[in-house]
Amino acid sequence: MSEQQTSAAAGPAPAAGAGVIDLLGLLAYARLVAFFRLAGDAELAPTLAGKGELAEIAVSEQANYRRLHDRLRELGADPEEAMRPFVVPLDAWHARTEPQSWLESLVKAYVGDGIADDFYRRLAELADPETQALVRDTLVESGRAEFVAAQVRAAIADDPRLAGRLSLWARRLVGEALSQAQSVAARRPDLAALLGGGAREAAPGGAEADAAEPGDLAMVSRMFADLTDAHAARLEAMGLSG
Repeated sequence: MSEQQTSAAAGPAPAAGAGVIDLLGLLAYARLVAFFRLAGDAELAPTLAGKGELAEIAVSEQANYRRLHDRLRELGADPEEAMRPFVVPLDAWHARTEPQSWLESLVKAYVGDGIADDFYRRLAELADPETQALVRDTLVESGRAEFVAAQVRAAIADDPRLAGRLSLWARRLVGEALSQAQSVAARRPDLAALLGGGAREAAPGGAEADAAEPGDLAMVSRMFADLTDAHAARLEAMGLSG
């Protein structure tokens, strides 16, 4: 039996708590969905240059998904099982925030995904150093930011009326993202407990708790309040008002 197979048979490594597995599973599925979305958005790009830019970003998201998938394997977790709890909530969020135009899809890729990534990054800060480094590496958004900001600014310069509509769309995306993240945290106690620096305790009789503690959810709410600065910076980069 190989070293990797032995690790998998032994179960998750002791240093990888259930909250870390949840974080990596959530992020892996988010990156997988981002790949498909960006690949689809590339087809809608009005220029060949735009198609190429988004295609490259989509490829990077697929590579990020693979890194997270492989890390879950290294920790002895089943990647599919780790991602499964987040399929329905993330798919529901994307269904509620379906862009109606090329520009809306760009704003969503930058603002909506950006604030979600801020949340993942803050969660990772509370995990082990290796998880922190991996999450940081898979959340680099500089290429996407520069491309999206330039495209949106150019569109607004051509038609200033777009600014108000896109600003409203950006605010809606953030509201939906924060609401969905809070909902996920409430349903995944280990993930919420990561914020509090603790671990979920077994309920009486050996059963596991199926809801996050109020204190953990309060930490989630405070974290979201701290993410508004980055959101404002993204709006400014695109030439949109807060």
